[in-house]
Amino acid sequence: MSQSPSSHRAARGHRRRRTERPEGLRRLVPRALVVAFLAGGTTAFIAHDKAVRLNVDGKPRTLHTFADDVHELLGDEQLDIGDHDIVAPAPGAGLSSGEEVVVRHGRPVALTVDGRRRTVWTTEDTVDGALRELGVRAEGAYLSTSRARRIDRHGMELAVRTERSVTFLADGRTYPLRTNAATVREALAEAGLALRNQDTTSVPAESFPREGQTISVLRITGSRKVRDEAIPFRTVRRTDPQLARGTESVVQQGRPGVRRVTYRLRTVNGVRQKPKRLHAEVVRHPLPQIVHIGTQELPTSVQGVDHLAWHALAQCEAGGRPNAVDASGTYGGLYQFDVGTWQALGGQGRPQDASAAEQTYRAKKLYVRRGASPWPVCGRKLHG
Repeated sequence: MSQSPSSHRAARGHRRRRTERPEGLRRLVPRALVVAFLAGGTTAFIAHDKAVRLNVDGKPRTLHTFADDVHELLGDEQLDIGDHDIVAPAPGAGLSSGEEVVVRHGRPVALTVDGRRRTVWTTEDTVDGALRELGVRAEGAYLSTSRARRIDRHGMELAVRTERSVTFLADGRTYPLRTNAATVREALAEAGLALRNQDTTSVPAESFPREGQTISVLRITGSRKVRDEAIPFRTVRRTDPQLARGTESVVQQGRPGVRRVTYRLRTVNGVRQKPKRLHAEVVRHPLPQIVHIGTQELPTSVQGVDHLAWHALAQCEAGGRPNAVDASGTYGGLYQFDVGTWQALGGQGRPQDASAAEQTYRAKKLYVRRGASPWPVCGRKLHG
């Protein structure tokens, strides 16, 4: 059976539509995939991006970051963290959107408190904040700089002198004082006390006044005194073969020297102190005393007179004492020789300085020459 022209046209159109549908789908699928991929990537991008607030040394700012934790954020921002810095939350903590990260850098402070120096670290950026953080009592204290001064990252030097209680004892009175002075001398001036002339204090005037310290003011008056003092002479002993053994003769009398000494005399708070020797000079050198020691062996016997009672004569003249001297100082020894007679008989020096044996020997020689006449009173003792 034959088909009409219209039927043939409908059949061709149907075949064309069937062949065109797969080609359109092929073209739409890649486009759909691209759209789906872009939609998923945007969602992932948005999910990883975080808005955080970063506060560095009191300067806040808001930023976007893909960092997973605080440590990564600090690295992205090129913030080096030292041992004395503070980070909150801690570097290892996770990071979420809307979070605040605070960084406070440590600052070195060369701190001197009441004369004691040390280096400390603070994360405060002003002197006032650092003092509070370090627990330094600043009420009434002296500060080397303003409390409002900012502390740079490289740090600063800061001197603090806290207010202390000291007591001065002066002129019989007590002077209590609250002070932040750097030296005892400055505190004295605050108390209305002055050091005059040689006055001083019980502690060095330039020392640091400590809490609770009691300091005495010493009022000093002084003068100098010069005094001549004797320098003892030395004795030189020499042997002399011309002197009888056991005899000593002073051939040069010793003379003391003179030393001129300057002393400082001081009175402290009305009490006289022991004189202090300042310097000395020798005005005259001492003259040594020279003594000769006899070594000559003398005979003890004189022919014809040994039998006489020499002991009795010596007892009568001098009480038996070889060194006896009469009241006038003219006669000496056992037999009371004068010096001229003694030396005429060969004696050296003074008779009272010779030995008893030599004195008796020379008395015998005198008797040979003049008999008993040199002893007008005691001479009769020689014959019993």
